[in-house]
Amino acid sequence: SEVLSDDAVAYIERASRDDKPFFMYLAFNAPHDPRQSPKEYVNMYPLKNIDVPKNFLQEYTYKDHIGCSEKLRDERLAPFPRTEYAVKVNRQEYYAIITHMDSQITRIIEALEKSGKKDNTYIFFTADHGLACGNHGLMGKQNMFDHSMRSPLIVVGPDVPRNTKTDIDVYLQDIMATSLDLANIPKPEYVNFNNFMPIVRAKQKHGNYDAVYGAYMDLQRMIRTDGYKLIVYPKAGITLLFDMNKDPLEMNNLSEDKNYRKTKVELFKKLLDLQVEMADSLSLRKTFPDLYEALN
Repeated sequence: SEVLSDDAVAYIERASRDDKPFFMYLAFNAPHDPRQSPKEYVNMYPLKNIDVPKNFLQEYTYKDHIGCSEKLRDERLAPFPRTEYAVKVNRQEYYAIITHMDSQITRIIEALEKSGKKDNTYIFFTADHGLACGNHGLMGKQNMFDHSMRSPLIVVGPDVPRNTKTDIDVYLQDIMATSLDLANIPKPEYVNFNNFMPIVRAKQKHGNYDAVYGAYMDLQRMIRTDGYKLIVYPKAGITLLFDMNKDPLEMNNLSEDKNYRKTKVELFKKLLDLQVEMADSLSLRKTFPDLYEALN
């Protein structure tokens, strides 16, 4: 993280000598294992102050069916079954390396302020994924739960409202389309993602997508729309349905609740439609014949 921030500060110093607009893309390795941080950052998070997540499990029931067994590197970061101590240490290291990275980002922002260009610069801060860190008995990113698939996204810029928050769903790749629009560069036809600045500027109250789609190999599929999330495990023949407004920690599976049967079928239909749109050839017909029948 320090090497990357050194490069960024040097680039900003060079760019500040020119009135031409500049673009800088920074890809920190952190937070990632091996989670090596200076001891002073680890000491900021004593184990006694770290909580085990409310949805902690010693072992996730379907881990072997979704590709999250002991064979997966990310999942080997803690013992099986999970222990509260192992999860606390994992989270301690996670918090420490994030804080160390934040310190480097502070250096970059300070360099931008010193350059005189901060007030005329858009900044997009995000990540490629989250990590489970003990939630649901998982440790890595290879799952469809929000703790792993919902990335942070912070936007600042000249015309970005301050201290506002929206829960409208976007895709990570939308940042590319948004950057092109800000630079007045036409978006290529092959780019299927969209500029979200109208949402950021609070001029658009709806998202650019009817639903958000997720997939992991041939082991997991997900659709999120209208406040609900449907997760499908083809190898296990299991579906999970969550009301994300009432149950953000995804602890109450509504999939077998008769009161939510219609919602489940509707989301399954939208998932199939998105599979076609995404050229996803994985067939769910044999695994979930009851849902197929409900569509007819």
